[in-house]
Amino acid sequence: MAQGTGFFFDEKCFWHSGGNYALTLPVGDLVQPLAAGGLPESPETKRRLKNLMDVTGLSAELHLRSAPAATDAMLARVHPSDFLEKFKSVSDAGGGEIGLRTPFGKGGYEIAALSAGLATEAVRAVATGDLQNAYALSRPPGHHCLPDWPNGFCLLANIAIAIEEAKAQGLLQKVVVLDWDVHHGNGTEAIFYDRDDVLTISMHQEHNYPLDSGDITDRGRDAGLGANINIPLPPGAGHNTYLYAMEQIVLPALKAYQPDMIIVACGFDASAFDPLSRMLASADTFRQMTKQIMRAAENLCDGKLVLVHEGGYSEAYVPFCGHAVIEELASSDIRAEDPMAAALAKRQPNARVEAFFATLVDEMAKTFASPPG
Repeated sequence: MAQGTGFFFDEKCFWHSGGNYALTLPVGDLVQPLAAGGLPESPETKRRLKNLMDVTGLSAELHLRSAPAATDAMLARVHPSDFLEKFKSVSDAGGGEIGLRTPFGKGGYEIAALSAGLATEAVRAVATGDLQNAYALSRPPGHHCLPDWPNGFCLLANIAIAIEEAKAQGLLQKVVVLDWDVHHGNGTEAIFYDRDDVLTISMHQEHNYPLDSGDITDRGRDAGLGANINIPLPPGAGHNTYLYAMEQIVLPALKAYQPDMIIVACGFDASAFDPLSRMLASADTFRQMTKQIMRAAENLCDGKLVLVHEGGYSEAYVPFCGHAVIEELASSDIRAEDPMAAALAKRQPNARVEAFFATLVDEMAKTFASPPG
């Protein structure tokens, strides 16, 4: 019988280092370095989430685990050997950058493989019934990484690697990946775009990152036609629009697909305080979406649900978003009350704007109700 909620993390993942950037701009003649230095994808958002869980006592209610790094064989199911060899060579030589906004230091290859390993072990533990559900605090993230090209802070495709390993072990057949990171999950989409055994759903700020992907018309290809859903939301969509999009598009798609497991690419960069988005989500937004997806998992796949950490760049606010999600996963009575809840409630779109956003969601829902092509 499945027991409790797992939380997979490893201190070494916090040691992944970025390069000479100011947010997403390479430091140069006209770009002054930030006081904190490097990319916004820093270890502190993740470390402070774990610290907050320790302080509130939530950690004590979880099954805290690490995991072995993903093996070369696991990585090779998703990434071609020439890419992996180049990544390892640059990593061994002291680090560098082989993609777009994906700098890493010496040992970056091993840390990225460990990040993928955390996701892989979380999926395995839930798929086998060892745990009811799980959260993997993976870092570096993975949902932008293409098979042969790291991208957008993502060095390896963590969730895809985890899915392929579970499939190789005969643990899963049909999987849904729901990506609520504020940026389009282009890497995950690309990996499974021509397959129907993985339904990929990305709910993101329209044309935030990447600028040229995530359109509603991108529905998959060949056997995968209809197994890819993009939900591009306008800037400022806010709490109610996220929940409405879940109700009108995501949950019906899950019911129609009937997965063996649901995996969430769990970014917290749709929050109102994130430097890389303009979406006005709050900690309660993520809490309510977690409730929605847990109910779906209970009805469709015996509660088999794994969340894998992706983006989120507000060091002060990500911990409250993550804590809210993990409270729900663990059915815990412990709370880390959101200190910005009242202010964010006031800053939500007014009723007229929300009504307009709802019409956009309704139009998208009609599109997805029709066969693609």
